[in-house]
Amino acid sequence: MSAASPKVECRRAVRRRRREFGLEEHASLGSFAAEHLSPTYPQRAPWGTAQRLRAWQAEALDLYFGLDGPDGVGQGPRDFLAAATPGAGKTTFALRLGSELLRRRVVDRIIVVAPTEHLKTQWADAAARVGIRLDPAFSNRHASPAREYHGVAVTYAQVAVKSSVHERLVLERRSLVILDEVHHGGDALSWGDALRDAYRRATRRLLLSGTPFRSDTAPIPFVEYHPDVHGIRVSRTDYSYGYRRALEDGVVRPVIFMVYAGNMRWRTKTGDEMEAQLGQDNTKDITAQAWRTALDPEGDWIPAVLRSADRRLTEVREQVPDAGGLVIATDQTAARAYADILRQITGEQVTVVLSDEAEASGRIETFSKGTSRWMVAVRMVSEGVDVPRLSVGVYATSASTPLFFAQAIGRFVRARRRGETASVFLPNVPQLLALAGELERQRDHALDREGGDDEWAPEEDAMDAAQRDEKASDSLMEEFSYQALGSHANFDRVLFDGKEFGQLATPGTPEEEEFLGLPGLLEPEHVHELLMQRQARQSRHRVARETHEGATGDEPEPPQALHRTLKEQRQLLNSLVGLYARQSGEPHGVVHAELRRTCGGPAVGQATVAQLQKRIEVLRRRVHS
Repeated sequence: MSAASPKVECRRAVRRRRREFGLEEHASLGSFAAEHLSPTYPQRAPWGTAQRLRAWQAEALDLYFGLDGPDGVGQGPRDFLAAATPGAGKTTFALRLGSELLRRRVVDRIIVVAPTEHLKTQWADAAARVGIRLDPAFSNRHASPAREYHGVAVTYAQVAVKSSVHERLVLERRSLVILDEVHHGGDALSWGDALRDAYRRATRRLLLSGTPFRSDTAPIPFVEYHPDVHGIRVSRTDYSYGYRRALEDGVVRPVIFMVYAGNMRWRTKTGDEMEAQLGQDNTKDITAQAWRTALDPEGDWIPAVLRSADRRLTEVREQVPDAGGLVIATDQTAARAYADILRQITGEQVTVVLSDEAEASGRIETFSKGTSRWMVAVRMVSEGVDVPRLSVGVYATSASTPLFFAQAIGRFVRARRRGETASVFLPNVPQLLALAGELERQRDHALDREGGDDEWAPEEDAMDAAQRDEKASDSLMEEFSYQALGSHANFDRVLFDGKEFGQLATPGTPEEEEFLGLPGLLEPEHVHELLMQRQARQSRHRVARETHEGATGDEPEPPQALHRTLKEQRQLLNSLVGLYARQSGEPHGVVHAELRRTCGGPAVGQATVAQLQKRIEVLRRRVHS
């Protein structure tokens, strides 16, 4: 048999090389495996985009290979930070880039570093669809991955425990390291140091994040920081794809925020009974305690909100039969209690995910593939976990950092087809409403902090100083523990695209139903128009109800109104304390302490409007006398 020609031998060598990387079985007509991955894994290709990349993914790839790198023009840079909004398809982009670097023989191994055990498996499943075999079971006891794998999927915590094992992986073979949700590299100093030790000699590093910022100033490994015009060092993102653009492209769903307020009562650690309206102009301390009271499963607020959320889910499932809901809880005790409430409401079993364990991953996967209504989780479903059918969410956690909030809302924005919207139920807490309003704002990570982030309020500062003398006596009285005494929920308003719709309504009334009954499928450009219509209808329902109640003599009690806001009351009290202190020659702290003994109640910062007004009246009489 005659020897094969050099060209034939060359083609055979190429095929052997492709088989080595698991690409041969997927390649045809000049394509390669990643071309067969949907724009956002799994199976969430939007209308008309199957079998091709989304515009942003192609744009980012073109940018990457257009940059100079250690291997010259067209081979890409060593480090590349891509920030894309949750649900945009970062996994597909990363695997397409990895496949191309394998094809070009720039790298021979792919290493994925993910935040959780569940996400390791999710990455391995996605990679398998394009012929890249990742071992999610690789542990620090292993010297290297088995021969049949192209690489490994590990966690940040795993690298931090023994970075030398992971350093050896990149030294053995030319490697692409994909750092998923790279901001986790700054979670602890030891984590950042371990990542640098393990991957400082990697051939390529791809940094991914849906929220490329942190709430602190911990530096993120391999991220470049440059001073801005104010000298503040901020992260440099190579490619950014924000929520606003993704919404315009139809890649993500629009989010409708259903905001709920209500009256809260609780007992403080000092034994004082407090009462406040959730969402009023309260102090941070009162807001936090009212928020905590609202989330207490023994009260009426959270059951009422869960019933409303389930009603909304029922409406969505009329047109999206597999739509599911997710409740994000603060802790395991609350999660179990919320699940019990939902079981009573729906008559169905509820999936509960309490920790990052093997069975938890199985529960998430089962829920994702099924059609059941509700899942309740603590934190592990707030980031990266892919459950495309989630359409309704209840934010029942006390976490309020921009990073956590953005990742949590990201669980609901993944679009599957035209017209899907996400509905997220929020407590009326100023921090959360501000974050909801800034959903579309791009943020970079700042290593430094500008002075004066918080506006100085002289009256608040004066009261803080005046109350320092009270702290010693307060500490002696802390023989009680915080206790929620009662809560009541009211529908407050709808937030969408930075605008507010609707007005106060009692749960279960036609006024609330106008917004819970929004269609399950609705084009983004029509949401604003429909919300305006529903707001007008809600007003007509209210007028009709009040007219009927007036005709029957069943006049409801008017809602308790505040004559002045808490801030105004504290300003007035502080002014009177200053005036009386000048007349009497007594220090401010002594005057405040005497008022507490005379009128009762906690320190000024925790006092209700009624308690402040009582002290004001006492001081007025003294000043006049």
